[in-house]
Amino acid sequence: MTKTILITGATDGLGRAVAARAFRDGWDVLAHGRSAEKLAALAEELPGVRTFRADLAALADVAALADEVRAATDRLDVLLSNAGIGFTEPGGGARLESADGHELRFAVNYLAAYSLTRRLLPLLRASAPARIVQVASAGQVPIDFDDVMLQRDYEGRRAYRQSKLAQVMFTFDLAAELNGDGVTATALHPGTYMATKMVTGEGIAPVTPLEHGVDATWRLVADPALDGVSGVYFEQGREARPHGQALDPDDRRALRELSERLTGV
Repeated sequence: MTKTILITGATDGLGRAVAARAFRDGWDVLAHGRSAEKLAALAEELPGVRTFRADLAALADVAALADEVRAATDRLDVLLSNAGIGFTEPGGGARLESADGHELRFAVNYLAAYSLTRRLLPLLRASAPARIVQVASAGQVPIDFDDVMLQRDYEGRRAYRQSKLAQVMFTFDLAAELNGDGVTATALHPGTYMATKMVTGEGIAPVTPLEHGVDATWRLVADPALDGVSGVYFEQGREARPHGQALDPDDRRALRELSERLTGV
């Protein structure tokens, strides 16, 4: 049976490379992007890939994306939440807000993934065994629940890193919730400063080859050795310990309640 994968942020960098890997391996690839032009170029490069346009800075677009995916397929073997924005761009380091009035990095990197995953859970459960994979980062800082939107002392690196920790916290919550349902949830740091547009756009010299990040990500997507493995955070293919806040059930509950309130899901 042909397996189906939805990849967010599939028009550049890691997402595009994983989409190509899945395409070569005969998967049915559902590719999300924000740019219609880039999606068209991807579809030309990988004939048969189905494309979906949505701006993850708008929760209404995220809801519409989930509706479109459900209408397009009756199964989803893997949801790869890869889309994200980095430290300074967009905005040149200034604090920006999403269409819904939330701090932009928290909104795009975390809230969009939370909302999309929640909306697609029935489809994932119906497709079990299935996997949810969050592309997070080893760069993690704790969430200040008194100032989640960083209205005081905003700094782009902190905004990015708290959004990535939120992804890991969500992964652990999902794993507990989905235990016994045949759907696993894992997160990973695919590599340090890979040669992607996000990294080069920040003026940072790449460290980890993109191919290594693709291999680490694909392992969580498709390696039979990880069948049933859930609630685990990996760093470049190795199981690792995330920031301690991810292991705190009270903090995870606080994030869950905040996420439910902000997204309505």
